[in-house]
Amino acid sequence: MGNVFGRKSRPSRVTEQDKAILQLKQQRDKLKQYQKRITLQLEKERLLAKQLLKDGRKEKALLLLKKKRYQDQLLDKTENQISNLECMVQDIEFMQIEMKVIEGLKVGNDCLESMHQIMSIEDVERILDETQESIEYQRQIDEILAGALTQEDDDAVLAELEAITQGEVVALPEVPSEPIPEVPEAAKAEPERREAKNQPDREMLAA
Repeated sequence: MGNVFGRKSRPSRVTEQDKAILQLKQQRDKLKQYQKRITLQLEKERLLAKQLLKDGRKEKALLLLKKKRYQDQLLDKTENQISNLECMVQDIEFMQIEMKVIEGLKVGNDCLESMHQIMSIEDVERILDETQESIEYQRQIDEILAGALTQEDDDAVLAELEAITQGEVVALPEVPSEPIPEVPEAAKAEPERREAKNQPDREMLAA
């Protein structure tokens, strides 16, 4: 019927290493099955040889024990082959891990190289120099302000900052730079003379 739902076949994620590991494990499992079967058979033959000896059939028992001895040697070889297969599987699996680590390192190196291309050493040094100049400039301004402002100025600045924080605008009055002139003595006596001059006129009007 074909692909009814129109799905695209996904690429297989099984690598050649995975296939090799699978084959090695299958061979190992077959050897283990063979080892188990031969072990059971040898146990039966050992019991049979014991029974033959009881029955007086010594030559038959001896032949059976020779066969058992040969199969024991096969079992030893089978055990060595199983051990070799397991070591090979472990080596391949470890190599896969190493390959992933190397791929990760390669990606990291490529990322670092691209970042170095975006920002060179000269750019970094320039940014650091500009930052240091800004810090030095700010320090000079702080030193100037610290020596030029009085305590009264500092209080006014703090009051203005507080008003700005609260959303208000403070209009600070200008402090006069010249001293206030004193009033002359003649100007002070002028109102008294006017008062004395007008006194007779008020008395005539009252009479």
